Amino acid sequence: MGNPYYRPGTQRAGQVQALFGSIAGRYDLVNDLQSLGWHRYWKQRLVRRLELRPGHTALDVCCGTGDVAFRMRHVGARVVGVDFSLPMLRVALNRTRRSGQEIGFVAGDSLKLPFAADSFDVLAISYGLRNLADFNAALAEFGRVLRPTGRLAILDFGKPANLVWRKLYFAYLRLAVPLFGRCCCGDAAAYAYILESLQHYPDADGIADLLRQGGWTDVEVDPLLGGVMSLHFARKACIPPHKTPAGDAPPSRT
Repeated sequence: MGNPYYRPGTQRAGQVQALFGSIAGRYDLVNDLQSLGWHRYWKQRLVRRLELRPGHTALDVCCGTGDVAFRMRHVGARVVGVDFSLPMLRVALNRTRRSGQEIGFVAGDSLKLPFAADSFDVLAISYGLRNLADFNAALAEFGRVLRPTGRLAILDFGKPANLVWRKLYFAYLRLAVPLFGRCCCGDAAAYAYILESLQHYPDADGIADLLRQGGWTDVEVDPLLGGVMSLHFARKACIPPHKTPAGDAPPSRT
């Protein structure tokens, strides 16, 4: 029997929403435990590579409790976080009140972002793309809200190329990580979901291919800790693929 939180297709969003609603209160604690604190370094690396400057507009998609949003705000960017899990957003808003940081957190669907086209200089998504029902549609939506040449960063679980390392890593996800979920949240299945969803997620090269096929440029892959995590960076093209620049006629056929 498969994981109760993993459903393909149209049922995906509802199950993922239920999952994050059940673990929101302990989400940050379990992240620290299961990654031995490394997730903090990986998120900081993501933000550094985005080369944010004061005044840039930044969107944190699937923002959860706001880890990446707070890091982007720290360097002076104007930041909005969007997520469809209200319990996770409540944690993020409480953190905002305690810190005094000015960050807007919005409830919304990552496949239908509630923002106008060309609204942001950078867009980050950490541990979120893997949970969406349609990866290509998500990347297209990210491109819609980014300004031309805007920068995209994706952080998520990876699939190590070394088969021995991959087997050890997958064994950790299968055996140890659900124990953290059971002990901290009373729900082992919520964390067994990580491996289940990862098995249906492209490897690092596969995500890079999706980006290139979607018209993104300057695609980079940064494998972390032997590929157990992957960072992807890409830039929105100045001219959307398969379109002719305004005012230019297509070449005539002879």
